[in-house]
Amino acid sequence: MTELRWYNKAPVIFLEGIDDRDKAESLIKAILLVHADTTILPNESDAWYDHQLVGLKVYRDGKEAGEVIRVDHMPSQDMLIVKSGETEILVPFVKAIVPEVDIKAGKVIVTPPLGLFEEIEE
Repeated sequence: MTELRWYNKAPVIFLEGIDDRDKAESLIKAILLVHADTTILPNESDAWYDHQLVGLKVYRDGKEAGEVIRVDHMPSQDMLIVKSGETEILVPFVKAIVPEVDIKAGKVIVTPPLGLFEEIEE
């Protein structure tokens, strides 16, 4: 990779040896493999990579409510997809609903509005 630019909020990369439109178009939908240390967290204190969130236990009111199985990036906001029993719950990944993410402890704390999760039995 020789350069990275942002165009209409999307990353555009320039690759060595790809110097015309025909060569670039031949790479449309190509899979890009990047070797990276998956244990390193982003520089921001409230940013995480998707693979670091998948597998975290989700807690609500001090009780385990499920597990993050994937992160979906929607136009309006990111969503944590939480498996709770046999149900997949789409949890808006916003500070008001997900106030705490602790990668090292393996947990996510949620404070969802009523009705987002089934009621946890006492």
